[in-house]
Amino acid sequence: MRVKRGVVAHKKREARLKATKGFRWGRKSKERSAKEALLHAGRHAFAGRKQKKRDYRTLWNVKLNAALRENGLKYSAFIAKLKKEQIKLDRKTLASLAENHPEAWKKLVEEVK
Repeated sequence: MRVKRGVVAHKKREARLKATKGFRWGRKSKERSAKEALLHAGRHAFAGRKQKKRDYRTLWNVKLNAALRENGLKYSAFIAKLKKEQIKLDRKTLASLAENHPEAWKKLVEEVK
């Protein structure tokens, strides 16, 4: 008895085309183009997950610097003083404090000064 695998192949193609929904031009409807587009998309997605971490750290640094300038400090000096005082808070937490809890932020800045 022979094995007919038309169903499996069809499902595979359907899934691939479904994954390329929203892509431009023939990459959303032509099997060969869709396959290649997905390979490239996967590579960009992988790189993007790494890039996101860098982007957020940069954003937190900018937020911190802006909040610190209002209190007459620079970002680099503040980080150095934090390390000297052995206050172990990450930049994400510090940026959140500066943005959402101004009273606590002011107390922290005064303590570091």
